[in-house]
Amino acid sequence: MNLLSVCWKPFSSSSEESSTTTAVAGVNDDCGGFEKDGLLWHRDIGGDYSMAVVQANQVLEDQSQIIESFGTTFVGVYDGHGGPDGFESKRTDFYVTVLRFGVYAAILARDYGVVTPETIRSAFLQTENGFTTLVSEQFNVRPSIATVGSCCLVGVIYQQTLFIANLGDSRVVLGKKVGNTSGVAAIQLSSEHNANLEEIRHELKNLHPHDPLIVALKHGVWRVKGIIQVSRSIGDVYMKHSEYNTEQIAQKFRLPESTAMPILSATPSIITHDIHPNDSFLIFASDGLWEHLSNEEAVEIVHSNPRSGIAKRLVKAALQEAAKKREMRYSDLKKIDKRVRRHFHDDITVIVLFLNYDQICRGAGGPNVSLRSALEH
Repeated sequence: MNLLSVCWKPFSSSSEESSTTTAVAGVNDDCGGFEKDGLLWHRDIGGDYSMAVVQANQVLEDQSQIIESFGTTFVGVYDGHGGPDGFESKRTDFYVTVLRFGVYAAILARDYGVVTPETIRSAFLQTENGFTTLVSEQFNVRPSIATVGSCCLVGVIYQQTLFIANLGDSRVVLGKKVGNTSGVAAIQLSSEHNANLEEIRHELKNLHPHDPLIVALKHGVWRVKGIIQVSRSIGDVYMKHSEYNTEQIAQKFRLPESTAMPILSATPSIITHDIHPNDSFLIFASDGLWEHLSNEEAVEIVHSNPRSGIAKRLVKAALQEAAKKREMRYSDLKKIDKRVRRHFHDDITVIVLFLNYDQICRGAGGPNVSLRSALEH
């Protein structure tokens, strides 16, 4: 446990990154080994994990990771926002040292590895507080850091229980075998926090009864304060602490008035699910996938195709839908470079995790795994 406590170093330097991961997972963190197809990268680990990412923004704003160690499986999908100015130094701040390892290390270190909704919630809180401290230290020299934020979807399998914690609009869907048939049902396990959902707009209005402009329709999209779609995130401290809502940040983020209470929340919605023999696989993906594929379509693709390369197949299916919406061919979409590509689709990250019920019951995971998507593509 002394070793694990060392892992919680939110602001370690880039050179410390490898040793931090080794302490947490027992193996070196690996962001290599991806196969490349234009702006699409993909990788599989045996028949258990499949990962893929396609870039659309000038700077890739999606990050993800898989860690399996100590009988615990951890999956994280982080859908960042804030634009290139806010992401230019991500190698040494939030996206490496806090999101990538902080949540997992805190979960393990807290209560000697006992995973509960409370320990997961505490890990999110530590992550949020750590980044807020970083903003306070760097704001005067790099004010754009106050406008950086990320959706954060985390899944943890511990002792036959799946914990799902979410901030924002990434999503995890379970593929569940239907009785003795060959069919598989799609069950969404995560709750989303996007102002385009009516229940989220009601939630925001109830939390801010004296602010008639807490949500605004802008260019046909509902946004919190007319700026951001998600109501919960890590970061975005200018929306949580009025001292960072100043003329130092870009005009497009600035709020016209100071606020007495945080507008966005960093408290995740958490569900627990007891894993059953007919639970077949989990699809974790950023919002970019779900803009073009329904839960049922995604589950059917995974169910009907070989495991190898299945995350790539899901991403390609979403890209084909994006091309169809613009009445163009997928082959032509592939020729469009990053940044311009953002007009057609968002960054998309997908992780497919296949469930082995007997192995989970024995508490014996597969070989130690520590895999993350590359920082820059």
